[in-house]
Amino acid sequence: MTAGQHHAGPAPAPSGPGGEPSVPELSFTVTGVEPVRFAAVPTLNFGLDISRYGGGPIRSITLTTEVRVAAARRRYDTVQKEMLAELFGQPQQWGTTMRALPWTRTTIVVPPFTDSTVVDLPVACSHDVELAVTKYFHAVRDGDVPLDFLFSGTIFHTGEGGQLRTAQISWSSDTTFSMPGRLWQEVMEQCSPGHSWLRLSGDTFERLYAYKTGHALASWNETVDVLLAQAESDTGAAGRIETE
Repeated sequence: MTAGQHHAGPAPAPSGPGGEPSVPELSFTVTGVEPVRFAAVPTLNFGLDISRYGGGPIRSITLTTEVRVAAARRRYDTVQKEMLAELFGQPQQWGTTMRALPWTRTTIVVPPFTDSTVVDLPVACSHDVELAVTKYFHAVRDGDVPLDFLFSGTIFHTGEGGQLRTAQISWSSDTTFSMPGRLWQEVMEQCSPGHSWLRLSGDTFERLYAYKTGHALASWNETVDVLLAQAESDTGAAGRIETE
């Protein structure tokens, strides 16, 4: 796995009679990330190390993870700035317009453990170019992408006398990770080599389909190429008329 881990320790918890926290406090560390081979949809798998402090052994955890791209925590070159203008406006505005981009929210069940465990956290990558996070990764192909991992959920643990107890995951357990931007491109290329995808409304698709069949065009790629060539030709003709 590709490492870029950061660690967040737990906040102090209420103490039991022996001075130890009466409920488990958890800390999370993202240990690495790699593409999932042969997945039905493009997926990156993050390794997640979970450690317990205090309380009794863990019976299970219903763990919800929100992943965000912390866009403001890295620098961008000129080409990237131009491509990110659709998301954040012009670079001189980024101090107020650049924000964290939501990537995903996923829930897994963590099996029993005593002191620590490592689990897989699969995160799907979308072909939908209308999503802000997809536009971001399309623009940022080099360097590391800073990510925030925000955790919530319920801890089921062994309490005094061996009884099953529950506790909530502390917000202070949140952590960060730096992911190589090329991994997004790699997993997309793995699932759809040399292709990108567009989402169209039903009406637009019907119009495009009618144009394709009406002009006996062999593929969607050819259809779009013909339309783009016509648009470029019309633009060039308008420019020549304006300068005459």
